[in-house]
Amino acid sequence: MRIGIGFDIHRLVEGRSLLLGGVKIPSAKGLLGHSDGDVLLHALCDALLGAVGAGDIGSYFPDSDPKWKGVSSQIFLEKATELASRKSLRVENVDAVILTEEPRLGPHRIAIQRSIAQILRVKDDRINVKAKTMEKLGPIGEGEAMAAYVVVLLEKE
Repeated sequence: MRIGIGFDIHRLVEGRSLLLGGVKIPSAKGLLGHSDGDVLLHALCDALLGAVGAGDIGSYFPDSDPKWKGVSSQIFLEKATELASRKSLRVENVDAVILTEEPRLGPHRIAIQRSIAQILRVKDDRINVKAKTMEKLGPIGEGEAMAAYVVVLLEKE
């Protein structure tokens, strides 16, 4: 078994769509990023890459490379999953926490979990997503940013 942890944070801005786990969430603000800014998929990529000992998302998809501008983060996750598969590792489970003051993510949690399961090609019950507020503390609590922590467990195929 291999365990990886991932973290990412992005600024919230007007004029961008909010994508979390590959799901478009209704919101007045979206995540600023070189790609689509999906903070949850970025953290999951880092967790997968960490579990296989393959560095981090910036090593493969640097924001200095124009070819990644505006790209769907699902592509990043698919590539990270391919790296794990080449090492004969498969996802056993994913546990994620999204830190945001708003929007409320409870109504979207199942859709986000299903989207991630579909991208990873695993059963829905292997993915767990939680959302927590920051009690109005710091940039996340003030609605200026959103972050995600992800832990992934990989097993040999």
